[in-house]
Amino acid sequence: MKIAVEGCCHGELEAIYDHTRDLENQNQYKVDLLLICGDFEATRNLADLQCMAIPDKYKQLGGFYKYYTGEKSAPILTIAIGGNHEASNYMWELYHGGWLAPNIYFLGHAGCVRVNGFSIAGASGIFKPYDFRKGNFERLPYSPDSLRSIYHIREFNVLRLSLLSQPTIFLSHEWPQFIERFGDLKSLLENKPQFQKSLDKGDFNSPPMMGLLKNLKPNWWFSAHLHIRFEADFVHEAVGEPEFSEGRGGKVTSLDANIGNTEIEVKAIVAEGSATSTTSTPAVVAVAKENPDPPPALAVSQSQRSVTHFIGLDKCLPGRQFLEVVDIPTPRQGATSNGISRVPVLEFNPEWLAITRAFHPWFATTLRQRRFPIEREARSAVASATQWVFENLQSESLLVDDIQQFVQTAPGPVAPASPNQTVDEGVPQPPAYLNPQTEAFCRMIGIENKINPRGLSRGGDSQ
Repeated sequence: MKIAVEGCCHGELEAIYDHTRDLENQNQYKVDLLLICGDFEATRNLADLQCMAIPDKYKQLGGFYKYYTGEKSAPILTIAIGGNHEASNYMWELYHGGWLAPNIYFLGHAGCVRVNGFSIAGASGIFKPYDFRKGNFERLPYSPDSLRSIYHIREFNVLRLSLLSQPTIFLSHEWPQFIERFGDLKSLLENKPQFQKSLDKGDFNSPPMMGLLKNLKPNWWFSAHLHIRFEADFVHEAVGEPEFSEGRGGKVTSLDANIGNTEIEVKAIVAEGSATSTTSTPAVVAVAKENPDPPPALAVSQSQRSVTHFIGLDKCLPGRQFLEVVDIPTPRQGATSNGISRVPVLEFNPEWLAITRAFHPWFATTLRQRRFPIEREARSAVASATQWVFENLQSESLLVDDIQQFVQTAPGPVAPASPNQTVDEGVPQPPAYLNPQTEAFCRMIGIENKINPRGLSRGGDSQ
């Protein structure tokens, strides 16, 4: 299967689809799936622009509304995550994932789906340590602070993602911390010398994403955010005891506990009676402290290694490297629950459904995040939820279209609209909408809908 991956979208869907079509014509192939790594800017109307954390001079409607209203149709199945420039009110409506527009699927604040048998996982937003351990307390109308904190990734979602089995592809908006050390760092700094300051401070990129990369070991990892193309191969530790290897930080035995001289504070689901852990489990979130050294090289045999190929991509502008086309093998059997398909078929991942159901009691919609369970309780809850999914859902189709159908909740823009249309400062933020797709998802796995439960059912006048 040929998959196109886009860096930052910034509302340029039409240009991205046009560029993909040009590549198809030039190379005589067919792209089956498009993945977008955030800053999607799914603004349905001018009021949505007031929920986007960008300077007023950059607030333009963009082209997404054409796909939302049906003026245009997405020519390729498209899966997107969120970044730090989003209509956050709409992304919150679809917290668990859903159709942003026909044929354009949002993976949610965190999520994992299957396309023709292989899994695609992703995390929306960016990391800020001061919001990481909070609940999702933000509500419309957003304050200047909550307008930004709503897209800051939460520990709750990183813990849930860390319980997944190895996905084929992982999408994040921010790069995993230290990934630059595994590629051509010299060339990166020659092109982006402003990165040196953040590298020196030790706050460059996302520590939780590196924790997920090391634990999940996906085949591919794609990111955006930094507006430059960059490749790296992250070689994972061997299973078992690694050999000692000299790095700038001295001798270490595990990157799970140390990165160079830098200690890692590990906040994890750990064994009963313990508050912290320095060993890697499937549910570990590593948060790096200040002033990190580069990670040491690992001395393991080639036969023991697994590798995650990382590609960071630019934003959609002429002459920039914003789109990558890769070939992903499709499983020969069990491509979908209905059999093999030659067209991309989007399905729920039963493993993610079980994790979502099991962790729902810890989904906080207040500032304070309830303390997470110890490892034994967490794994017991996931095992119980897995059995529930098998008994109640696995005998049925897991096709997303069978559960979630696109619905316009907010109105489209007032005609005549254009992508360059700007918003007046006095336009208020929109009301909260209850999205039927979120209701349907929660009903499917038997959990309470905590997302805008008292929101408006449908949009009113155009905006």
